[in-house]
Amino acid sequence: MAKTVPLDPHWVNLDVPALEALVRHHDHLYWDKHEPEISDTDYDRLTRRLKELAPDSPALREMGPSGGGDGEVGRYGTPVRHRRPMLSLDKCYGDDELREWVASFKGDVVVSPKFDGIACSLVFDEKGALALAATRGDGQVGDDVTANVRGIADVPKRLREPPGREVEVRGEVFMRLSVFAGYKDKFANPRNLAAGAMKQKDPKKSAAYGLSFAAYELLGTDHATERERFDALSRYGFPAVERRAVGRDDAVAAYRDLAARRAELDFEIDGVVFKADDVGEQRRLGLTAHHPRYAIAYKFQGDTGTTVVRGVEWSVARTGAITPVALIDPVMLSGALVSRASLHHPGFIKKLGLTSGAEVLVTRRGGVIPNVEHVVKPGPTAIELPAACPSCGGGVHGSGDFLYCDRPSSCRAAVMGQVAHYVSVAGIEGFGDRMLGELYERGLVRSAADLYRLRASDLLAIDRVGDKLAAKLVAQVAAKRTLSLEVFLRALGIDELGKHVAKILATEFKTLARVLRVTAAELAAIHTIGPVIAETVTEGLARSRPLVDELCRHVTLEEGAAAAAAPPPAGPLSGQSFVFTGKMATLERKAAQERARALGGLTPDAVTRTTTYLVVGDDKSDGKKSTKEKAADKLVADGASIKIISETDFLAMTEATKKP
Repeated sequence: MAKTVPLDPHWVNLDVPALEALVRHHDHLYWDKHEPEISDTDYDRLTRRLKELAPDSPALREMGPSGGGDGEVGRYGTPVRHRRPMLSLDKCYGDDELREWVASFKGDVVVSPKFDGIACSLVFDEKGALALAATRGDGQVGDDVTANVRGIADVPKRLREPPGREVEVRGEVFMRLSVFAGYKDKFANPRNLAAGAMKQKDPKKSAAYGLSFAAYELLGTDHATERERFDALSRYGFPAVERRAVGRDDAVAAYRDLAARRAELDFEIDGVVFKADDVGEQRRLGLTAHHPRYAIAYKFQGDTGTTVVRGVEWSVARTGAITPVALIDPVMLSGALVSRASLHHPGFIKKLGLTSGAEVLVTRRGGVIPNVEHVVKPGPTAIELPAACPSCGGGVHGSGDFLYCDRPSSCRAAVMGQVAHYVSVAGIEGFGDRMLGELYERGLVRSAADLYRLRASDLLAIDRVGDKLAAKLVAQVAAKRTLSLEVFLRALGIDELGKHVAKILATEFKTLARVLRVTAAELAAIHTIGPVIAETVTEGLARSRPLVDELCRHVTLEEGAAAAAAPPPAGPLSGQSFVFTGKMATLERKAAQERARALGGLTPDAVTRTTTYLVVGDDKSDGKKSTKEKAADKLVADGASIKIISETDFLAMTEATKKP
């Protein structure tokens, strides 16, 4: 795989234009230069975020090579419009997501490797002759590469069994690792070299690279199952691609089996593909504009390796949660020697059936965090949960899959974690782990509020802290005596109260006093929150009330700042709010929001009791109610006066109320 670097953490703060520019930049590196800088996982995070902020962004439809070029072989590089769009596959990254997907249809699942190569479409005429080969391109239009594909030994020039009609075969052009071994000193990875070989204008030079082709989709036939399609591809003369049909309950086990054998394959894969076997079910599930609903790719989240667990180390988080980390035999993942891997929580150990001495599969997700994925071979010794807090020695108690320290307010690890989180979110610099440890041991800082009581003379007693540094640290704290409500809420370190929820609380409820009175039911009714997060946040706020009161003696809050930052102009829609859901037919969502704001209306993202109108896009064709519609229905049933209108109604309303 190509060496990649982690995303700059500041990407999460980018607005839509900047995010679009970043996506296009990485599209160019991946598709045109074949030199990706970031992992597939990080790229997926970028596009998911852009889809959240601007679901109709053109950048989401521009993935693929920019194409161009002509060649000595007639039509080489000529744009080719696919007769049926070559859509991307939907992706999942966890067992539960896969189980949820397989529950959406009936029948078996066909499992096959996800080749890391160049997607290509081959069209054969009714006599079985190869008529056209084209790259995927942007999914709608690709480049003609027929001359180069004819040089791939795996592609029959004429199908062994004439189909009697025009058929299309889709698959992946790739380079086997055994072939790449002769080039690895000059090229980053097989995929990049395969892409370069496909762009050769001389078919002989392209053929010299010894490319391979994996056929995984057959279109234009009357087969009733996916298995029959694969069998037909073999009869046509394509090399058999590993595939097997399994029951839906066995899908996760099939993923694990293929993932465990990844290192044994003679080609690179970046995941496992699952398809509903029954073609009738495929038709019923249908397509979205981006992907077929009847197929999904369970992506590997990073480099994967097998190793042995030698023990478990326990640590205490800022919430008092006691978390396990597996101590493993060192294994090389994504260019780093890894000897520790996350186990998430005690319940995960039970779920895996993990024992000491077990052989396990470890993945470095996104090339950064090593995680134990599953047990390959059990070990001989059970893993015992700690009977006392590993930090303070106090009692512990369980709650579901989690284990907690009984007294986190006096537990060193929990307190230091909470204070470290506060200084990080508030932007107070200079207070690293060593400094906070010294302050804790001296009794100077036992909560975030104690930071505001520090004097320069207190800090001078700490080793290597002189007058200049002491004054600088005190000034850093003083500079953060005024915080926005959103930042203050995030800094409290409450589970599930991250940036997204904090922004919603600050925007919808405006003041800390109102936030502290919000009920779980009120919060759960807001789109994207839900009952579990709502319960966790409101309970966390209640538990943190002593800390909140203490902090408020030292900190001034900028309340309502999110709502006041860019107030809409006065107009005929002043005092009314419009939330949009579903795909718009006449104009993009951003343009609809701008139209409402131009007339004085507000355009929050979430449906709440104070929402005036929920506007449903006219191009919403699946007939199912969105999460926002369901939230609005529930609030209306509880007495809210939300009006649910169509996009056409909204356009008529705004036309009628436009300023002269």
